[in-house]
Amino acid sequence: MSSTIQPAELGFFSALAASPSLSAAGREMGVSTAAVSKHLAQMEKRLGVVLINRTTRRMSLTPEGELLLEHARRILREIDALDELIVQSKASPTGLLRVNATLGFGRMHIAPVISDFVRQYPEVDVQLQLSVHPPPITDDAYDVCVRFGEPPDGRVIARRIAPNRRVLCAAPAYLEQHGRPRVPRDLMEHQCIGIRQGDEAYGLWRLTTGRGSKAHTESIKITGNLTTNDGEIAVLWALQGHGIVMRAEWDVNRHLAQGLLEPVLPQYHTPAADIYAVYPQRHQFSTRVQAFVGFLAEALAASGTLAGVGVGGRMDKRRAVRVS
Repeated sequence: MSSTIQPAELGFFSALAASPSLSAAGREMGVSTAAVSKHLAQMEKRLGVVLINRTTRRMSLTPEGELLLEHARRILREIDALDELIVQSKASPTGLLRVNATLGFGRMHIAPVISDFVRQYPEVDVQLQLSVHPPPITDDAYDVCVRFGEPPDGRVIARRIAPNRRVLCAAPAYLEQHGRPRVPRDLMEHQCIGIRQGDEAYGLWRLTTGRGSKAHTESIKITGNLTTNDGEIAVLWALQGHGIVMRAEWDVNRHLAQGLLEPVLPQYHTPAADIYAVYPQRHQFSTRVQAFVGFLAEALAASGTLAGVGVGGRMDKRRAVRVS
């Protein structure tokens, strides 16, 4: 008897492994528990290994079962991607699109773009999930993740959709009462609003003068009596005159334009965190992913909200890079 695994068995085993028991798997597949058990037994007999340890109430994968599941899921994803390439290569975008973004940027910029996107592409169903921290690169729960900074991982494609520069700013009332810093070390004498986010070094601000070989960076350990893990709260505290905050221009541009906040040490540069749309390499030809990423980049450029961020105040031409 041949030990070759049949393509249909990959889907069967993947669905079976996702269920807590044989009976639950049967209900999910619409067949009897006996039919599931028989099919599994036939697979194991043909392969000559035990794939699942099972009892009447629960089951667990053997090492051979874990190996089969890992490869089955990968192969099924590749088959799905191939189907999409063939069927939708020249079709209008359709189907489910799962998007992840950070809370503040997602609410302020991504959600409005999605509203316009689904009007233009009504056959696409978009699920937007906002989170404090970006999910792992290998997380298959999302098709597109909007994140800050180019992720150093060759398993994804990262398309730069907008520049992004952080700025120091404070309310005019605070600067009038406490004075305006002239050099970075002056910050150590001020109330600085701390933000604990991601893996960034907390409480350490880096400011740079000059470019290239003439660049000089100072690292300043800030202090203050207010800290938070939410950027919007930090900006609110700055507006209320509690101290100096470092935030992305997309978050404070409107307050700077209205004079509610004023730049601090504008002659110094802070670390850039350009905005990228990140997606798995298997989605590089997906019509809905490419349509959304292109739409998002054009919408952010056209809105003017992020205009002026970055060197020279001009947005770089959009580019897609395979990160390695």
